[in-house]
Amino acid sequence: MTTERKANRLIQEKSPYLLQHAHNPVEWFPWGDEAFAKAKSENKPVFVSIGYS
Repeated sequence: MTTERKANRLIQEKSPYLLQHAHNPVEWFPWGDEAFAKAKSENKPVFVSIGYS
């Protein structure tokens, strides 16, 4: 059985840490204007995940 995992937008990043999460089933955004604009337009809080690789 093969499981095809869909990549999220982190697949376009260069950071090794962000790339580790490129196949998580979460709609992650890298830090930037796009993330904050979406949160504002949907009246949602921003969850910040800080890690290292």
